[in-house]
Amino acid sequence: MTQHTGSIRFILNETDVVLSDLAPTATLLDYLRLERRLTGTKEGCAEGDCGACTVLVGRLVQGELVYESVNACIRFTGSLNATHVVTVEHLAAKDGTLHPVQQAMVDYHGSQCGFCTPGFVMSLYGLWLSSDRPSRADIEKALQGNLCRCTGYEPIVRAAEAVAAARPSAVFDPILKVRASITTRLQHLKTTQTITIASGEDRLIVPGTVTALADILADHPTATVVAGSTDVGLWVTKQFRRINPVVFINGLDALQTIEETADGLTIGAGVSYSMAFSKIAAAYPVFGALIDRIGGAQVRNMGTLGGNVANGSPIGDTPPPLIALDATVTLRSKAGARTLPLEAFYIEYGRQDRQPGEFVESLFVPQMPQSERFAVYKISKRRDEDISALCGAFRIALDDSNRVTSARIAFGGMAGTPKRAANVEAALIGRQWNETTITEAQAAFDADYQPLSDWRATAEYRQLTARNLMMRFYLETSGETVQLHRFEGVA
Repeated sequence: MTQHTGSIRFILNETDVVLSDLAPTATLLDYLRLERRLTGTKEGCAEGDCGACTVLVGRLVQGELVYESVNACIRFTGSLNATHVVTVEHLAAKDGTLHPVQQAMVDYHGSQCGFCTPGFVMSLYGLWLSSDRPSRADIEKALQGNLCRCTGYEPIVRAAEAVAAARPSAVFDPILKVRASITTRLQHLKTTQTITIASGEDRLIVPGTVTALADILADHPTATVVAGSTDVGLWVTKQFRRINPVVFINGLDALQTIEETADGLTIGAGVSYSMAFSKIAAAYPVFGALIDRIGGAQVRNMGTLGGNVANGSPIGDTPPPLIALDATVTLRSKAGARTLPLEAFYIEYGRQDRQPGEFVESLFVPQMPQSERFAVYKISKRRDEDISALCGAFRIALDDSNRVTSARIAFGGMAGTPKRAANVEAALIGRQWNETTITEAQAAFDADYQPLSDWRATAEYRQLTARNLMMRFYLETSGETVQLHRFEGVA
């Protein structure tokens, strides 16, 4: 028997949806295909890689309606309260006239087998909504999370360029014409009341406030907290794990703030990669370049920095640069809040310094003096939309005589947790910043890391690459490839 306090309420295309009987791990993809028979949304990889399941989800961000592409295969339906879900079926007019984005895909032969096409259309539609004149780089970035193995990307890119260049001023669009009314409807769906749906052992909880979240975790300290589900989603779709109860926090506005001061950036744990990008890229351009390589746009729209930190994966992309930048993490519980250095948060594989009932509330990234040098490098089999074999972040300060006065070096993929290279740092500090110092300090990597071999890379490859990355950092900071350091900073 299902017990509930409130219901999950959202808008699907034009229709109001109210769900009072819902499993906590029910995915949006299954709901669309099995319950609503909206089969244009395809199931491909079931892990957020291929983009065949792409839909748009509109939500209110500081009162403004924002639409983002997401992977329906790993998006849990319970996370959709007070949102507007838009599927490919909603784009064409009632008389069958295709939306300009769809028509361009036809005109420029952007589809062959067609399986991936709805996902591409939805990604391009999201770009069409957000940008009047996207550059080719913008188009390619929007398509990072969509895979096609038969058409090739050039016809699809040409379709996107054409629809942007010929953008009509007056055209049927299912969102533009109702944006104001959708905003009002979503405002009415927002609630500060906690939603609970329980059936047997399953329990779905959506806290209405951060205080309520702390109370819930005090009562359910083993609950699974879900922000973006870009990792937890795979626990369900690939590992078939039972996770109970599930607490969805993506609707908590208080966790989705970014505060910029002279001291640095305070980033709420619920801030997505996409939301954080502009602030981080402005303060640390090479960190921004790294964010652009985390998954595809769909993953960056769903995934959060706080979730990446809290998950504690040894191959998480953001902890190495955050540790190198001397970031701190604030944890909160019903008993209060405490702050600790991010590097101290990671104890061992699968274990973080998080007490029962605590959750990550925010991250603080201090402002870095302009005189210091900083870079981050991600090594992966594919440049885009791939997990790291290793990720290294380097930061040094030099005095007037070119002597290293401080060094912070951190790596992911080299140990059971994101970890600083303390022995390498010690081998650098107090010495001249030159090739001799670098060559001698490289040997200290053996004392800092004993990486494993897996399907991403061998231990020997990881050790050699870590050494080479430090040499690359030296060469770039010595002025030999200044343009590469300034505009890329990522391998």
